[in-house]
Amino acid sequence: MKERVMGALEKFSKAMVQPLMYLSAAGILIVVGVLLTNKTITGVLPFLQWGPIQALGQLIYNAVMGIINNLSVVFVIGIPAALAKNEKHKAALIGFMTYLMYLICSNTLLTLTGSLAEEAPMLGLFGTGQAKILGVQCVDMGVFGGIILGCLVGYVFNRTYQKRFKGALQIYSGANFTLICLVFVAILFALLANNIWPVVQGWISALGGVIKDTGAFGIFLYGFLERLLLPTGLHHLVYTPFQFSDMGGVLQMGETTIVGAYPIIMAEMNMPIERFSDSIYYMSIGFTKMFGYIGIGGAFIYTAYPENRKRVASTIIPLVITASLASITEPIDFMFIFAAPLLYFLHAVIAGAFMALLKLLDVTALWNANLLTSVITNIANADKTHRMPLMFVLGALQILVYFVVFSFLIKKFNYHTPGREGEPAGAGAAAPAKAAPAKTVKAAPASSVPAGAIALDGGGTALDIIEGLGGKANINTVENCITRLRVNLKDPSLIREDLINRTENRGIVKKQNDVQIIYGLQVADVRRAVEEQLEKL
Repeated sequence: MKERVMGALEKFSKAMVQPLMYLSAAGILIVVGVLLTNKTITGVLPFLQWGPIQALGQLIYNAVMGIINNLSVVFVIGIPAALAKNEKHKAALIGFMTYLMYLICSNTLLTLTGSLAEEAPMLGLFGTGQAKILGVQCVDMGVFGGIILGCLVGYVFNRTYQKRFKGALQIYSGANFTLICLVFVAILFALLANNIWPVVQGWISALGGVIKDTGAFGIFLYGFLERLLLPTGLHHLVYTPFQFSDMGGVLQMGETTIVGAYPIIMAEMNMPIERFSDSIYYMSIGFTKMFGYIGIGGAFIYTAYPENRKRVASTIIPLVITASLASITEPIDFMFIFAAPLLYFLHAVIAGAFMALLKLLDVTALWNANLLTSVITNIANADKTHRMPLMFVLGALQILVYFVVFSFLIKKFNYHTPGREGEPAGAGAAAPAKAAPAKTVKAAPASSVPAGAIALDGGGTALDIIEGLGGKANINTVENCITRLRVNLKDPSLIREDLINRTENRGIVKKQNDVQIIYGLQVADVRRAVEEQLEKL
C-alpha cells in the first residue's frame, strides 16, 4: 500500500515538473519588463523613457504575465500530457477542452442560481470568491482547480484512450471516448466546485474579524493564511477586505473618507504626517517576497545533488529575482508545495511570523512593491517611516531562517525538491544517502552506427539505450525530468549497463522496475531519439 501511494505521489510530482520547466525563462523576462517600465528606474535613466522602449517593456511584461495569470490553464494542459502513457498530445488537447467545459458549466450554474457576482469599480471581482478565467466568470479555485482537473483528465485518459468499438460506433473509439467521459467529469467538477468551494470561502472570510481584533497574532494569521492559501485562490479573501475595505482602517480627509489599507497608505504618502498609520501592516505581505525567497532559493541550490547544482542554480536564480523584483512567487511555490507540503506549511508560518515581528518591533515601512522600488520609496518617505533600517536587518534574518530551516528539513526527510529527483548519480536503490556522486561515464567509441539506428550527440545510439533496457518489448514508458531519462520496465533483470554506457551519461539509478539514466540538460533530445527509435522497431 505504501509503495502504491509513494508511486502515485512520484508520478504526480513528475507531472507537476513538466509545466514548471518553462517558468525560469518566463520569470527573467518579467523582470526585464519591470526594469524597463519602472518609473523609479526610468527617472534615473531617462533614455528608458523613449516610447519604443516603454512599449517593448510593457509588451514583454504583459505577454509573460499572460502565462503567470493563467497557470491553472498551463497545469490543466501540462499535467495530462505528462501523465498520459501514450498519445500525450491528445491528452493535452483534451485537458484544455475539459477545462473550457468546466468553466462554462461553472458559469452556467452561477447564472441559473442567480449567483453571478457584480464587478466593483476598483476591485473588479476581487474578494467576491469568483474570477474571470479566459473571459469566463466562474468560482475562483485558483491554480488548484487546474491542478485537480488536470490530474482527473490524466487518470481518465489512461483508462479510456484504448477503448475500441465496432461498427457504426467505431468513430467514438479511443480519445473520442475519453472526451465523452470527460464531459460528465467537467459537469460534476463544476457542480462540486460551485457548491463546496463557496462554503470554504465563507470560512476564510469569517476569519477577518479574528485577524482585525487580535493585534500581532492577527497580523501573523493574516500573513500565514495569505501564503498558505495561495494555490487555492482563497488568499484573495484574506487580503482584499483589509486592503480595500474599512477592515484595513479608515482615514478622514476633510469631507472625504478613505477606507482600506492600500488607499490609506497611498494618501499618507502625500500628507504632512509624522509616520505611517498601522494600516501599513496589512500591506506587508510583500516582505517575504522581497527577502524570504532568497533564502528558499539558496536552500534549493545548496541541497541539490552535486551533479545537478549548476543546473538548479540556473533555474532557481531567475525565479528568485522574479520574486524579489516583480513580487511573483508562484513559479517557486509550485516547485515544492506538493513535493514537500511540510516545507510549504512552514513557509507560511515563517512569513506570518516575520509580519508579526514587524508589528511587535514597531517597524513601519513600505513592503508591498518589489525590492528595488520599496527601497527607493522608503528613502523618499523616510520622514514617515519608523525604524526603517531594522526592516533590512529583519530581511537578512528571514533569509537566514529560510535557508537553515529548509536546508535541514530537505536533507533530513530527503524531499524531492529541485535537483533532488530520484537518487544521487551512482547510487542504487539501497545505496546510502551520502553516496559519492558517480563520475561521468564516457561513451564507448563506436566504429560505425548500425543501419536505422539514431545517433546521439556524444556517441552511442538510441538503439543502444533500448537494447540496454532489455529491448522494445521490455519498456513500458519513457519519460524525462530536467536531467534524467526515466523508464519503467517489465523486467529489470534484463538491463545491460554495458550497452547503455555506450552513450555518454552520468550514472544509472535502478529502483525496482524504474530506471533513471542521468544525461543532463540534453535529456529531452535523448528521450525524443529513443521514442523515434521505438517507433522504427
